[in-house]
Amino acid sequence: MSDKLFGTDGVRGKANSYPMTPDLVMRLGAAAGRFFRQDGKADHRVVIGKDTRLSGYMFENALTAGFTSTGMNVFLLGPVPTPAVGMLTQSLRADVGVMISASHNPHHDNGIKLFGPDGFKLSDDAEAEIAALVHGGVSLAKAENIGRAKRIDDGRFRYNERIKSSLSGTRLGGMKVVVDCANGAAHRVAPEVLWELGADVVPIGVDPDGRNINEGCGSTHPVAAAEAVRAHGADVGICLDGDGDRVILVDERGTVGDGDQIMALLTRRWAEAGRLKGGALVATVMSNLGLERFLQGQGLRLERTPVGDRHVVEAMRRGGWNLGGEQSGHIVMSDHATTGDGLLAGLHFLMAMVETGQPASVLLRSFDPVPQLLENVRFAPGQTPLDMAPVQQAISGAEARLAGRGRLLIRKSGTEPLIRVMAECEDEALMRETVGSVVAAVQAAL
Repeated sequence: MSDKLFGTDGVRGKANSYPMTPDLVMRLGAAAGRFFRQDGKADHRVVIGKDTRLSGYMFENALTAGFTSTGMNVFLLGPVPTPAVGMLTQSLRADVGVMISASHNPHHDNGIKLFGPDGFKLSDDAEAEIAALVHGGVSLAKAENIGRAKRIDDGRFRYNERIKSSLSGTRLGGMKVVVDCANGAAHRVAPEVLWELGADVVPIGVDPDGRNINEGCGSTHPVAAAEAVRAHGADVGICLDGDGDRVILVDERGTVGDGDQIMALLTRRWAEAGRLKGGALVATVMSNLGLERFLQGQGLRLERTPVGDRHVVEAMRRGGWNLGGEQSGHIVMSDHATTGDGLLAGLHFLMAMVETGQPASVLLRSFDPVPQLLENVRFAPGQTPLDMAPVQQAISGAEARLAGRGRLLIRKSGTEPLIRVMAECEDEALMRETVGSVVAAVQAAL
């Protein structure tokens, strides 16, 4: 058993395999409950949401048992997007919020994301203390102090109203919108919000069966939305992931625009309106060099962080910046939300279309991206290919060939057993050669 319980985005793994077993998740709930009850006061609360995975029922019950065993009162939201958990943790004056989701991963995976009372994801230090309690055990509440559990039936409606209120009265009448909800947590929320704002809504990915989340749909598979946009003559497509915290957009021609293009548009608009704090956008090392050059041309800065929306949010809070995100579609607008919110970002893009009168194809092309290639190599538990000498030599050689002409990024995924190899270079042949050499070395080492 590994002592490394938390990854880059909470605890994640295959359902019924360590660490995502009912026993471990129950102990995680008890540990988090004990951590947030250290002051010894009564009436401590936890908010629990989930996406549409079949295993969510199992983990919802395990967490409820763990939290109530330490005297925490549990509010169960059912299927809601991850940003709704952050928002409702604050709104319900809870001590901790929990989202049961493995985000964009396949249905057989699941995960636990923890939020503090301020609605933000927990720090590394807090996660380390909770992990220590999981492994060391906690003292349970006395029988008379066991917590209660209660269903909150209007959680998604509270979230709906909150994100609509950020649009300054914008109406979407006359706009046809395809929304792909990935058969996930936003399958009811997103179509409702768009319809209430006046859009003609074409919903897809809204029939979850517990096993089809992210399957051939959503932000990781935008082809389905692109086909729907062309078939229905829609103005734009909004593709969410399984837990609704990321978005990819599709223009009226069926062309896909990623998080970098969305952030470029929002950054420019916010700067022009005097809303952008500190003259900077926060993004990760994965964001395209073209985005950085675009911002420099606008007199703005790109502040880079390690991969993971939590790192983006932490940097935003430290620097006092209010806009950040990831190329993958996590867009964080801290004036309105405490974490990435795919639907919120999509709505603000639609607001830009309404206010400028420009089509999505124009607004999704703020800059020309530098050619970028990303390849993934899957590895087995216990393997450490990046520590092997032949792989390190291949990486050094690739970096030398790219020096002054592009950049190379090699990293281990924090959410899946993958080595990610990414290069950027305007010489596409050189880019493919360098990525291929590193991938081949990793595969050989495995």
